Amino acid sequence: MRAVQVALGILAIILSGIAIAFPGLTLVSIILVLSAVLFVVGIEKIMTGLFIEHRSRFATIGLGILVIILAGLAWAFPIAAALVLVYFIGFALMFDGFARIIEGVVNRNHKSWIRGFGIGVGVLSVVISALILAVPFFGAVFAGLLIGISLLIVGIQMLAAGLSARQRQNILQ
Repeated sequence: MRAVQVALGILAIILSGIAIAFPGLTLVSIILVLSAVLFVVGIEKIMTGLFIEHRSRFATIGLGILVIILAGLAWAFPIAAALVLVYFIGFALMFDGFARIIEGVVNRNHKSWIRGFGIGVGVLSVVISALILAVPFFGAVFAGLLIGISLLIVGIQMLAAGLSARQRQNILQ
């Protein structure tokens, strides 16, 4: 198990370097992987609708077909799918930011520093969302960088856990 943790930790660190170096490519790669997974999920839904009797089998088949179509479109046009995803992230971040600002202004139950912190986080969210929506490439790069940083942290943790377990086992023997 320790060797697997060390190997996967090293792999995650290497992949994080690639993701940080090429963040746009990272996002497109993730779109391709997710579209392949969704294609398989769509096939599973169709098979379930065809071979397992239940009241909503036609809806299951129809939704499975829809999943396959959308997955196929994402696979055929990964950059467009990434752009749609970036816009969704931008709008979601903007709505979250506005909600935090409103809560910080209106909610009198929290201490003033907590309310101020919430307002500050909300403003930061709105600013980042405005950048994402104004320059979608920034959003794609930002998402790719976050994925790369996350992989780096996970890789370091896995490597440390694997190496630490090996050292503890040597001490116990």
